[in-house]
Order: sequence, then C-alpha cells, then structure tokens
Amino acid sequence: MTRLILASGSESRAKILRDAGVDFDIMPAHVDEDAVKDSMLAAKQSHRAVADALAELKAQRVSSSHPQDFVIGADLVLSFGGELVSKCETMADARSLLSRLRGKSHELYSAVVLAKGGSPVWRDVAKATLTMHDFSDALLDRHLEAGGESLLSGVGCYRLEDSGAQLFAKVDGDYFAILGLALIPLLSALREQGVIPT
Repeated sequence: MTRLILASGSESRAKILRDAGVDFDIMPAHVDEDAVKDSMLAAKQSHRAVADALAELKAQRVSSSHPQDFVIGADLVLSFGGELVSKCETMADARSLLSRLRGKSHELYSAVVLAKGGSPVWRDVAKATLTMHDFSDALLDRHLEAGGESLLSGVGCYRLEDSGAQLFAKVDGDYFAILGLALIPLLSALREQGVIPT
C-alpha cells in the first residue's frame, strides 16, 4: 500500500482517520492561512473557495516534498452574516463569538484535497448549516469552563463532538465534515486510488 500523509496537526482530523482504521503519518503543512484568506477575500472570492484553496495549498505543500505518497490537505472555515470568522485567540474572544452566534445560524465549509506528486487528484467541499439555540449565559460559562483553552483550536469554539452539542438547536450537514474532515467521501477516494483496501 502507498503511504498516506495527513498535512495537518489537527487532533480532531487525526482521530477521525485513526478511528476509521486508516494508517497514516502526520506532517503539518506550514502555510500562512491569514495571508491567503486576506488575499482571496480582497478578490471577492467565496468562503467556500477559501476553504478549498487552503486545503489544496496544504496538500500541495507536503506533496511536493513527498511526491510518491498521497497527501490529505483539509481546511474548515466558518461563515456568519457574510463574514469569514477566524479562530479566536483568547477565551474572551471565544465568549464574544459564541454570544454573537447564539440563537442564529452559521455555515461551515469543510474542504479536503488529496494530492500526489504535488498536484490534486481529488477534492470535496461540504457545506453544513448549524443553528444555535438561545442558550443562557450560565450554559455558555459552563461550556467555556469545561473546554478551556483547547476550544481555541476549533474555529467555532464549540466542539460539537463533546458537550458543545448542547449549544445547538439544529445541525444540517455531514457530521465528520463539521468536525473538520469529510470522512465518507475521502474513504471512497482512498479506495479508488488504491491507498486503502476495497
């Protein structure tokens, strides 16, 4: 079998692949995500296109150094009220973001690109719409206290796979894509490429 590399340091993405029984190595791609976002938004590119471009850039960056291997690049962006929301830097920022999202809907664009030889061979961009209920300040406090600074690693600071699920009234979209990696279509692509058994 060909070696598979995950071009991400995301614990969530690694766990998704590990739990699915996929063997892979981890080599985070070091890209200036903010510069790419700023450039694309200045050019009036869609939030979907930003997620796709970042996933492709990560995959290509690692694939160029390991051309014989298959490389997975992934990115997840949050779109709210026409704004592309970046990761929070502090717990105060997380509280402010979750207060803004409370009682409203937002979109997640989850992109994954599979590359070999420095070029994409497959891609997928999934869209999910998530609606938070009008939760109390007490629930928000409990969520932030329980998650702590680890919440800052996710763009929405909510971690749907844990107690953050209590913040939501409705979720429309692929569960794995919401966590950061559209697993089912990716597994299909990996089978087609002969990376995992059929």
